[in-house]
Amino acid sequence: MKIIDRYIIRKFLGTFLYSIALLSVVIIIFDLSEKIDDFLEKEAPLRIIIFDYYLNFIPFFVNMFSYLFTFISVIFFTSKMASNTEIVAILSSGISFKRFLWPYIFSATIIGLLSLFLANFVIPNTNKTLWEFEKKYIKNPIRNEDMNIHMQINPGVFIYVESFNTSTKTGQKFSLEQFDNKGNLVYKLNSDYFSWVPETGKWRIKNYYTRTIDNNKEVFIKGLEIDTTLNLHPSEFTIISDDIKTMDYFELKTFIEKERLRGSPKINEYNVEQYRRYAFPFSTLILTLIGVSLSSRKVRGGIGMHLGIGIGLTFSYILFMQVSQVFAAVGGISPMLAVWIPNIIYGLLSIYMLKIAPK
Repeated sequence: MKIIDRYIIRKFLGTFLYSIALLSVVIIIFDLSEKIDDFLEKEAPLRIIIFDYYLNFIPFFVNMFSYLFTFISVIFFTSKMASNTEIVAILSSGISFKRFLWPYIFSATIIGLLSLFLANFVIPNTNKTLWEFEKKYIKNPIRNEDMNIHMQINPGVFIYVESFNTSTKTGQKFSLEQFDNKGNLVYKLNSDYFSWVPETGKWRIKNYYTRTIDNNKEVFIKGLEIDTTLNLHPSEFTIISDDIKTMDYFELKTFIEKERLRGSPKINEYNVEQYRRYAFPFSTLILTLIGVSLSSRKVRGGIGMHLGIGIGLTFSYILFMQVSQVFAAVGGISPMLAVWIPNIIYGLLSIYMLKIAPK
């Protein structure tokens, strides 16, 4: 590794860490000013605020905007090099622009791999502590009733629940249907009321009747109460968007497979979360290439001009990503395409900008 490589890597990573530290302090100050009333009202201990909230909030915040920090860092120190004619001197010494990019790509790869690891294995665990703190000291209680729930709990076995109270673990108007391999109904159960029995791990069905179909013969049974085992747990009625952000790579993969089997209406939303954990780290490399191409030319306005254009490009990327994810969540486009299409478009932009960059 040449001296110039070490110089650029040191500048890149140093500016990146400095921008993270600076913006983290600013964000913490604003966040504290917004939530201090909640902390005082609910008497949150200072130790818990620091160690359970902010020490877990910072990794979440940093990883969520790591590509933004990377882009700003690249533009800032590369523009400064360009204004000091350092880049002209480097290229004039016989180093090609492609060779000049190597330390940038190396640094962006390190940041991207770190972001990938954090997103899949570290942030989910820190989010668990963070969410618990917010539920206790900041957020109002989550809604405790779900309505009109359709779910597949086993191959060929479907349930419908008119309403389920997650606090009391009781539901109204429960029905279960079982189909054979040909799609024919073979069993149906209806009840007015059902509840979870934690001591036995079973569901208690009340005021029920069943219908069993076997070779054109139907058998009806009516009863007041029966306990039965279902491939269903009360916690599965309470899955919300934040919950999937507390799952690591393996937990999320297993959860999505299970929800796909059950025909969950939120499967696209879950897939978006899975794919974005790969797309965001990859965007670090793309935005780095755009940043170098943009800021390596000495122009009137210097760093300010480059930062203005760079921040505009970054926020357009964020907006594009958010809009595409909304379309994916409502089923407009494929979740994988929705998450990756901003990277594809900005990747093509980076190739174009590399072609017109100073050589």
